[in-house]
Amino acid sequence: MILQSLKIALESLWANKMRSFLSMLGIIIGVGAVIAIVSVGTGSTQQVTSNIANLGSNMITIYPKTPKGQGGQVKSVSSQDKFSLELSDYMEKFCPSVKKVIPVKQISGSLISDDINVNATVLGTNIDYTEVNNYEVDMGNFISDNDDEERRQVIVLGSQLAEDLFENDNPIGERIKVNYEGQVYMFEVIGVMKEKGSTIGGNLDDQAYIPLSVAMDKLTNSDYVTSYIAQAASTEKASTAVSELENFMVKFLDDEDQEQFRIISQDEILDTVSRLVDRIAADSNCDMQTLTEVTAEVQRLFEPQQRMFAQNVKRLIQTYEGQQRLASAKAATEYEIARRTGQGDLPKPFTLL
Repeated sequence: MILQSLKIALESLWANKMRSFLSMLGIIIGVGAVIAIVSVGTGSTQQVTSNIANLGSNMITIYPKTPKGQGGQVKSVSSQDKFSLELSDYMEKFCPSVKKVIPVKQISGSLISDDINVNATVLGTNIDYTEVNNYEVDMGNFISDNDDEERRQVIVLGSQLAEDLFENDNPIGERIKVNYEGQVYMFEVIGVMKEKGSTIGGNLDDQAYIPLSVAMDKLTNSDYVTSYIAQAASTEKASTAVSELENFMVKFLDDEDQEQFRIISQDEILDTVSRLVDRIAADSNCDMQTLTEVTAEVQRLFEPQQRMFAQNVKRLIQTYEGQQRLASAKAATEYEIARRTGQGDLPKPFTLL
């Protein structure tokens, strides 16, 4: 009976060669498409996981939130003026699942070596930054406790930044200028970091690092930091550390609704991005509404980074406008001198558009 059924099936396939071929082709394409979609989803999740792990070890970041309101009135209060150095010590003291808390002061400026000028993000931090971020020094040394205590104007360059400023030359011991808001400061290069590449937190290779005390006391003359980077005591205690930090900040800021601060952990980033990747991969009819919702979720997650980026762009524009005004004033002066003295060709007046 089985042999007869098999014989009839083969005869039917042979009699309808084109239909059989097209049926087989459809099955092959369908199975291949499913395998490809699953592979892409798995590969994307693995890449996201790798990038998040590259951010650091059990890392938790605490940012101040931007005040919000309605009808032209700001209802929430900014907590930026409460993010002090002492607050990081209190976090370590009252949050037992937190191993250490690193204050960070972020600024944007121009790094100048001879005739090379590069715009870069400069972070004021301390010796523990490399451990928490799984970041290693390639040449020289990172910032030490003595550098921070004695407010030494030393700087450590990301790998790409070092290449942009010095090409293939050894930058250790060289002196560069840092132009921040029109003021120029001299720094000695003491180290270059290993190449790390782009992560969700940005491209660390394009950043520079200086002692926190120098960033706060000499460059910005500020008593407050931009953010804190906390490290959980272990992977198992990471979620507990987040809860302890949230409870501490709520009580310290008297902010039950958490309107003045934002805490982002590696677990939250991984869970959110993985969920979004799985959602897109699982939805074969992913429409514009789904993509809009995914975009909104990512924007909510990385709101603090976007705010810092906007602030950096604003400072860059202000610096550019200042340089344009200076050039305009200089050209106008030269024009007026030439007009009154009658010496030389009149330079073309410079106008700021």
